[in-house]
Amino acid sequence: MTSSWIFGTGVLGCWGAGDNAVLRMSQAVERGRMVALFSRAYFEVSRFTTEEWTSRLASRDASQRRETLVPLRIEEVEADAIPGLLRPLVVVDLFGLREEQARVALLRAVAGPVGTPGERPVFPAAPGAGRPGRLRQLGATGPRLPGSLPRVWNVPSRNAGFTGRDELLVRMRTGLAGAVTVLALDGRGGVGKTQLAIEYAHRFSGEYELAWWVAAEDPALIPDQLAALAVVTGCALTDTPREQAMQALEEELRTRSRWLLIFDNAEDPGALSGHLPTGSGHVVITSRNPHWHHLASPVDVDVLTRADSVALLRSRSRGLSEGDADRLAQALDDLPLALVQAAEALTAYTPDKYLDLLEHHADLATNDGTPLDYPRSLAAQVRLSMQRLGDQEPVAAELLRACSLLAPEPFDLNSCDPSARQDEQDEQDGAEALVPLLLDPRVFRRVLTAVDRFGLARVAGGSIQLHRLTQAILRDQLGPEERARAVRHAGFLLTTAHPGNPKHPATWPRWSALLPHLLHLAPADLTTPQARHAAVDACWYLLKRGTARPALPRLQALHQAWLQELGDDHGDTLKAATYLASAFSETQNHAQARDLDRDTLARRRRVLGEDHPETLISAKNLALILQRSTAIPATSLDPPPPPDPPA
Repeated sequence: MTSSWIFGTGVLGCWGAGDNAVLRMSQAVERGRMVALFSRAYFEVSRFTTEEWTSRLASRDASQRRETLVPLRIEEVEADAIPGLLRPLVVVDLFGLREEQARVALLRAVAGPVGTPGERPVFPAAPGAGRPGRLRQLGATGPRLPGSLPRVWNVPSRNAGFTGRDELLVRMRTGLAGAVTVLALDGRGGVGKTQLAIEYAHRFSGEYELAWWVAAEDPALIPDQLAALAVVTGCALTDTPREQAMQALEEELRTRSRWLLIFDNAEDPGALSGHLPTGSGHVVITSRNPHWHHLASPVDVDVLTRADSVALLRSRSRGLSEGDADRLAQALDDLPLALVQAAEALTAYTPDKYLDLLEHHADLATNDGTPLDYPRSLAAQVRLSMQRLGDQEPVAAELLRACSLLAPEPFDLNSCDPSARQDEQDEQDGAEALVPLLLDPRVFRRVLTAVDRFGLARVAGGSIQLHRLTQAILRDQLGPEERARAVRHAGFLLTTAHPGNPKHPATWPRWSALLPHLLHLAPADLTTPQARHAAVDACWYLLKRGTARPALPRLQALHQAWLQELGDDHGDTLKAATYLASAFSETQNHAQARDLDRDTLARRRRVLGEDHPETLISAKNLALILQRSTAIPATSLDPPPPPDPPA
């Protein structure tokens, strides 16, 4: 039995044992149309199928081959495996289809060419004004072999090192093959949106007659690129006015279905909406702006999985161990651009040295060298985005610079209440630039929308969260004046978000959310009394919750910094000393607690007097620690409460 089944005059022939296969094949060839099921086995030289299709084609005039042989592919066959004489034939694919879809495709193929058109032909336009339908003359009208490029094509070269993203590619293809015609890939800078769009275009190039890449970062340059496409497709001449060429292209694409347009790095949906063609073709948009819901179906492009990050690093760095690759991937937030840059840097650095450079000079580490598969380095992307954000919305840029000094956790701007601060303090700390942001709902929404649009931070429900690596780069890029303003603004945010007295349990949920930022800001960056008080109150909150150990190193750092900056007798230094003594006591360092309480009491007596409330609190605290450190067994005493805070 041959490897194909043959339709002869509409009757399916299946040969049994004892039949003469050669005779049966000869009889079938002499009949009407024949269906050949293309597969790898069909084209094996050792089978009768070669004689079958060569005899079939040889017995007819070349112009009638389309009517004599109906090829159907039942599995993927490489292009070089198909004999050259059969390659011009339009092949219908049956593999990868559901049963009902395969049945419809089979019956349509066997039925042969369609008869009279059901639609009225397009009337030809005047010379130079555009000729809809020219795409039919530029390439095949059905799917081509996978990997074959259409004649109308300007997509950038494929990235040979592309890694992962299989799930996103499937999601893109499933969406575009269904009801979706416009897809928006959104995500932070350097996450690989452009590379994903390029990979999609190459991987599914056989499904399109046209694929055109449009650099959309500057909306003013989009019309010229679309007019160039109109010329390439033949629906406009080189001297056709731009507006007429774009109109001709719109008419052309409306009559076709198998085309793909990619608008790369588009930022403003409003500016792009007028350039999106209608019709049943496909449009892919890449953008840092997530707000495309009214124009496209959004697809969030996040960082790579850890496994893909490790694979990417190791594929580009000889001899890199899996453990070192994992450490690098974690430090680089699994961000594709950062990973590619790190892989190139490892030709000069060891993994440990690069990680040290990244920790202390993130801007330098991510600015040294621009990969060929990305337009600019990560540090350059952050710098350019901040410049553009500052030009469009200066308050948004100031907010991000302030957040670069805080912890990488979300910061809830809705918790800030600037009206609770004293006016004279606003003037002293120089943070009045952020007051409209927190008091005017219109400014609040406008600023957060701008931050979200540039993809430098996550924005949700009034909270803002800088990506860890972006935060480190932005912090390193601060100039002296920018950093001074960022310090004032960061202190302003923390002060206005102060939850209240940490003694009260009602304030604890807000303290829990604010705590990472109050513990993270450098002691030297707490430049106002309000900011310093908020920092030590955060430690007091930890003491009240029975978690003295994380509070101890923070209080030591605050106390040491303020000793040097403010002096031994300053009220904030003494307040930090009081809390630090309590932390020593709670961690069983009684001798250190006793010495610090004794020193604090002596200084307050000298500076404030014997009867001042803070002096009396220090005396009480010293008495408690003396009681705790006596020879009386600890089990016979009730656990003493933490010392009272200063008034």
